[in-house]
This record gives sequence, C-alpha cells and structure tokens, in this order.
Amino acid sequence: MDTLIKLLREKNCKITPQRIAIYHALNDSKEHPNAEAIYKKLAPAYPTISLATVYKSLELFSELGLVQVINIGENSFRYDSNTTSHPHVVCNICQRVEDLDNEFFQHLSERVESLCDYKIKNQQLCFYGTCANCIV
Repeated sequence: MDTLIKLLREKNCKITPQRIAIYHALNDSKEHPNAEAIYKKLAPAYPTISLATVYKSLELFSELGLVQVINIGENSFRYDSNTTSHPHVVCNICQRVEDLDNEFFQHLSERVESLCDYKIKNQQLCFYGTCANCIV
C-alpha cells in the first residue's frame, strides 16, 4: 500500500479511494481478475465507481509497473499484481488463469538470447488447455 501511494505521489497522480480499492482488490486476489470482475467486486462498497475508472486505474498501474497485464486471447485482459516474470496457464473453457512455478522457466530468456540475436527485456509465457473443473 505504501508503495502505491508513494509511486502515485512521485508521478503526480491523484490518490483516490477508488484507486486504492482497485489496487487492493487486485493485490488480494490470486485469480487474475479482469476489469469487469474488479468493478463488480467493488461496486457495492463504492457506488460511484465506474467501469471506466477501473480500466483507467489498471492502465495507470500497468504503466507504473505495479501490475502485469496478461492477454489471454481475443483482447481479453487479466491483471496480476505479481509483476515478477512468471508463466501462467489459462483454461480455454472457463478462462481461469493460474500462476505456474517459475522454477522450470527461470532461465528461458537466457536460452532464447543464446538462440537469436536479441537482448530479452521481458517475457510472457502462457500455456492454454482445459482445467480439471472443465474436463468433467
């Protein structure tokens, strides 16, 4: 929380209760919610919040490096407060997104650099399949 407020102040951004609530909702979730899910969660407690406010705040948080944006396909975006580089697995049916342990992938960027003439700055790795709940 202190990081959020400090960074917003440094960048001369407004510190609003809605922005703080949006960040908390994302930070407290392991479900990688989309903007609509965050809006639905917060709307009862913040009746003046709009979906546009949620989208704008998430965009700002992404620009500030506070959240990671995960494009799960067809311009469907999920948000993760864990900004360290780590892979995800996405269910093609229910769109559930889960973190994967980075143990097996931590040196992948270095391996890619050794295969091509690129200096890798960032990577997003997603696997797609069907989760156990949807296989039934």
